[in-house]
Order: sequence, then structure tokens, then C-alpha cells
Amino acid sequence: MSLNKDGSYTGFIKVQLKLVRPVSVPSSKKPPSLQDARRCPGRGTTVRRRTSFYLPKDAVKHLHVLSRTRAREVIEALLRKFLVVDDPRKFALFERAERQGQVYLRKLSDDEQPLRLRLLAGPSEKALSFILKENDSGEVNWDAFSMPELHNFLRILQREEEEHLRQILQKYSYCRQKIQEALHTCPLG
Repeated sequence: MSLNKDGSYTGFIKVQLKLVRPVSVPSSKKPPSLQDARRCPGRGTTVRRRTSFYLPKDAVKHLHVLSRTRAREVIEALLRKFLVVDDPRKFALFERAERQGQVYLRKLSDDEQPLRLRLLAGPSEKALSFILKENDSGEVNWDAFSMPELHNFLRILQREEEEHLRQILQKYSYCRQKIQEALHTCPLG
């Protein structure tokens, strides 16, 4: 860490990425077609599309931050480094601590300062480390999703519902068959 003239300091924090869902990045520019090049020389057409992929499991990123850098700014910086275009509100920064063989996770508020926390905890990563995860607060912020993402959610839910219904019908059909077999094999009276 280094001390600045204004009393603030700078240093590095290490953030482990533990993302379960894919992230979205902008697709590359589409090369201009021959017709586009003739119509508008020197201009390529851009496609406003996203590509989704999974970040490598347990990827680690070191960030150089100021002591006054807030958790929300750390999240935004991480997303910029990986060119992720998803809404930063979909993610949260957690502190991880190990004490007496137990692992504790705590979600940082947007205004907490990770570098200060790191300094107070000391050099041990067992005492404190940072993890970027999906923001699973229990409530879904539907405004953070685009319309195509929302339509995909509906399609996935529809497929899950249809599969669940099929399994239930299959189970009760099997039960009905077994009851009918038992009725036919039992003597009357």
C-alpha cells in the first residue's frame, strides 16, 4: 500500500469470482459486407448483440483501488475488466472469513470500503478475502434484465412446468396401473 498526500492510500485487493450464471459481453463488430462498403465507404455496421458465457470457475482478479473506493465501484471495475455488460446490480461483493474452522460470508453494503477492511483484517487471507457472486437477496430485480432475457426465463419456466406435469402424470398413471393389478389379483368376497 502507498500513502497519498491527501491522507488516502492505495493498494491491491484480490477478488475471487464465484459466478454460477453466465455473464454477457458485447459481440464483436460485424465486418461490413461488400454492399455496405460501396454505399458508405469507411463505415462498418455494428450489431447490437450480446454473447453469454461462463467465467472460469474460481477466477481471481487483483484490483488496484483507493482507500475510499466503495464496494459498488469495485463491482463495476471488475465488470469493466471482463467487458461484462450485465447490470452491476445483479452482483454483490462478499467478505469471506475463516474462524475456528468455520467459514463466514457477509455481503458488503454498497458503501463499504474493501481496502480499509483488508487493512484492518491484516495480511491473512483466512482472516478476510473478497468474493464476487450473484446478488441473491431473495428478491429478483426484474428491471435489471433485458426483454430477451425475460422471454428466455418464461420459456425456461414453461419447459420446467411441462416436465414437472409430465412426471406427475406418469407417477399417477403408474400408481393407477398398480392399483388395478392389485384389484384384479385379489379374490372378491
